[in-house]
Amino acid sequence: MASGVILRLYRAGFRVFFTELRAPLAVRRKVSFSEAVYDGRTEVEGVEAVLLEDPSHVMEIWEKNKIPCFVDEKGGIREVLKPHILIDATMAKKNLGTSIKDAQLVIGLGPGFEAGKDVHLVVETKRGHTLGRVIVRGSALPNTGEPEPVMGHTHDRVLRASADGIWRPFKEIGEKVERGELVGEVEGRGVRASISGVLRGLIRAGIRVTQGLKIGDIDPRGQVDYAFTVSEKALAISGGVLEAILMWCSRDHSLFGYSER
Repeated sequence: MASGVILRLYRAGFRVFFTELRAPLAVRRKVSFSEAVYDGRTEVEGVEAVLLEDPSHVMEIWEKNKIPCFVDEKGGIREVLKPHILIDATMAKKNLGTSIKDAQLVIGLGPGFEAGKDVHLVVETKRGHTLGRVIVRGSALPNTGEPEPVMGHTHDRVLRASADGIWRPFKEIGEKVERGELVGEVEGRGVRASISGVLRGLIRAGIRVTQGLKIGDIDPRGQVDYAFTVSEKALAISGGVLEAILMWCSRDHSLFGYSER
């Protein structure tokens, strides 16, 4: 979801930077800016993110129309760059320490945040009638722990690690698979497709995993291009974030140094 938000705000003209874990476990890697952590750079729908160690180079990256990324697990970089807006898109289902005082506008995605208390605004992330809605008071719907259905498939479209150990894939994102086909293995124990479809996501080869960890996603719709474009859910959520920002700016023009005329 974070990459969808980053992409939409970048396209809307905002100067965006983001922080990541030292070893992110993105499944939908072809549309995840977090891949910059491993490769130094990555592209999502033609937009490039670049890994930086020194925040003094952030302006240089922005001027090249690219997005800076920092490995910063505790979010300390915000004390250096002092963003006007902070968006917590960790999707941890709980607040890991984000405060309403962290920026002039703080937005939380999904459950775990209370608008007006932990953050200024919350954006709903649960698929359904309220997906992408901006919440000005209260919280998002609670996490059910159930994978979202795609053509009626829920748990069976998710690939999970068969054991503890190193993940070794035999397929690539975007490939079509048949039900029962071997997709990869963990320490010699195979991971097979439970349904037929397109591999929309797989975590990187060589990652150490624990048994039961989500390591892949099969899309039964069979559209290869869906694996390489931001999902409709991410677009809805990112639209909610953009709405939240514009709502806030319309009420407080001083947020970006504007003044009423």
